[in-house]
Amino acid sequence: MGLAISLQEYLERCDVPYEVIEHQRATTMLAAAHCAGVPEEKVAKAVLQEDEDGYMLALVPAACAVELGRLSRMLQRRIGLATESEVAELFGDCETGAVPALGTPYGVEVLIDDRLDGCDDLYFEGGDHRSLVHIRGRDLRRLLPEALHARIGTAH
Repeated sequence: MGLAISLQEYLERCDVPYEVIEHQRATTMLAAAHCAGVPEEKVAKAVLQEDEDGYMLALVPAACAVELGRLSRMLQRRIGLATESEVAELFGDCETGAVPALGTPYGVEVLIDDRLDGCDDLYFEGGDHRSLVHIRGRDLRRLLPEALHARIGTAH
């Protein structure tokens, strides 16, 4: 399948240099990091959340899970995980479960875990389970200037 077209067009429209790193099929971000030979602490896992106001992507390091209770308290809203069918509908040009870290091309706000803030390089799913997108950390911050930053993940 390769890089999701919405993601590719968005990166090119925003003039963000990126590299696609192909790897063996992996269904978790930790496995993708290991297959691609990149540091797992620089791999952002995107988890689609929902509440009464709509959807949001929570970006956490690959080895972390989104702490829903903390996120709900922080936002003062009841947050839950989106269903697989909701993810598939919203990210229609991606393989099931292969959610890119950039919500903007899909009309979704993004929350970023603090541990990803200092990364010079970041990697995230490209829309399938066989590729990672590599961008500079400063480009992620430029692409998501209004993203909320907080400690939203917890180590598995």
